[in-house]
Amino acid sequence: MPNYIFLLHEDPANFQQMSAEDFQAIIKKYTAWSDRMRKAGSLLRGEKLQDGTGRVLRKTGDKPTIIDGPYTESKEVVGGFFEFQAENYEKAVEIARQCPHLEYGAIEIREIEPTS
Repeated sequence: MPNYIFLLHEDPANFQQMSAEDFQAIIKKYTAWSDRMRKAGSLLRGEKLQDGTGRVLRKTGDKPTIIDGPYTESKEVVGGFFEFQAENYEKAVEIARQCPHLEYGAIEIREIEPTS
């Protein structure tokens, strides 16, 4: 069965005005959803990425340059990810549609290239 990664895109500014109680409510939504997906045998793992610590490494000419990131020109960042198993891309999309992250940002769905 193929594996997929869901990259969770978000604008951190959307969360700046939230109270601690609001954050706890959001965490409960993600926990309940991920518990259901684990029990269904789909969720392999998921992690929140640390805010404000991304870097981009690009090679310009012969010299690599590190830029504070994760993106230099965008308000949106990848705030976390989930790795799933699904029968096919359509099933992966179906799983992603149930994810609470859609209330806070976008989900990029990518199939992971199988290793030989």
